[in-house]
Amino acid sequence: MSAPLLDPAKTESSDGPVLFAVELSGDVARVTGSHRHARGQIFGAVRGLLSVGMDDSQWVVPATHAVWLPPNRAHSVRSHGAFSGWGVYVSESACADLPNEPCTVRTSGLLREAVSRAASWPDAMLDEAQMRLSGVILDEIRSLPREAFGLPMPRDARVLRIARALADNLSDNRRLEEWAAWGGVSTRTLTRRFIDETGFSFSEWRQRARSMRALEMLASGVAVTTIALDLGYENVSAFIAMFRRTFGVTPTQYFV
Repeated sequence: MSAPLLDPAKTESSDGPVLFAVELSGDVARVTGSHRHARGQIFGAVRGLLSVGMDDSQWVVPATHAVWLPPNRAHSVRSHGAFSGWGVYVSESACADLPNEPCTVRTSGLLREAVSRAASWPDAMLDEAQMRLSGVILDEIRSLPREAFGLPMPRDARVLRIARALADNLSDNRRLEEWAAWGGVSTRTLTRRFIDETGFSFSEWRQRARSMRALEMLASGVAVTTIALDLGYENVSAFIAMFRRTFGVTPTQYFV
């Protein structure tokens, strides 16, 4: 298991500053078991995908988005690949007018820059300028568009193993039958479990995961052709058609 992003003495109490911010990069994947904080938390990755588990569901979240959790919500986190990310821990008293249910939001440049500044602050009560910037962070959490963007992960251990392998290598084009054999589960069970536990068929789930990775790569300035090939599409046209079906616009139009 990975070490906490922030000293638990800070996250397990709402005493002290209105918020703590942290940035962290590493060469290995980040894995944390189920835990909870006395503070509300918003966190995301700078690159890659995160699997975030809450109660009986798990989301896959790309670097273009962040996850908000109210205080005392149990969750687990796993990065797919080396972790580079950030987090903000908000005192419970400051969470009153923030979302009262877990959600995903599309991050903004303003939020990321403000968090990066706050992560450099020393461990002390905040001065007036820092309080103003804290207010900006809270306003961004409060007002950023909430998007039902999380991709549920299956709960069945065998099917979850397959889903995680897919998330780790989205260019893998093995058919459902081949994945079933690899995971030691029948094709019928794999088909049924994906629908029952995620709300998506196997092919829909893989397409959704690919679309989220595509958003991350687009945000990083990767060429559309490169994205299409890296995600396992035979040609650019097939990738663009998938993207338009999912988001209603072409890849080049999404961030305009």
